[in-house]
Amino acid sequence: MSTKFQVNGKTVEAQAEADTPLLWVIRDELGMTGTKFGCGAALCGACTVHINGKPARACQTPVASVAGKKISTVEGLSKDNSHPLQVAWIKHDVPQCGYCQSGQLMSAAALLSTNKNPSDTDIDNAMSGNICRCGTYPRIKAAIKDAATMMRKA
Repeated sequence: MSTKFQVNGKTVEAQAEADTPLLWVIRDELGMTGTKFGCGAALCGACTVHINGKPARACQTPVASVAGKKISTVEGLSKDNSHPLQVAWIKHDVPQCGYCQSGQLMSAAALLSTNKNPSDTDIDNAMSGNICRCGTYPRIKAAIKDAATMMRKA
């Protein structure tokens, strides 16, 4: 089966069965390995991407359901780590093992796309579906606040 959609602004045509998880199309067919497989049950958030601007778990999203839609992955934030979230992530030394970070970044980007001045509660709610086994939650929250400040000043 062929499914046409956009990934990070580029139109692609996936050759996969309709029920193939979007995660495997992104990683295996398109070669974009930033989006990670974590639990396979949409519980940990490692596979978070944006579908038409909304965060979604790619491990449980059938590729056929994204036909004609716009997908954004962590690779789409910037090519040179210049996105305010990436800058703040580096500044606050957020990643420890780093495995969950692509999903964390994509959930944070979705939050900041609609809320330029999130409260602690806003951040907690937006990030609640993302698990960090290393426990870097305080650094993640600080980085999101810092990125929000950068984005407001831009």
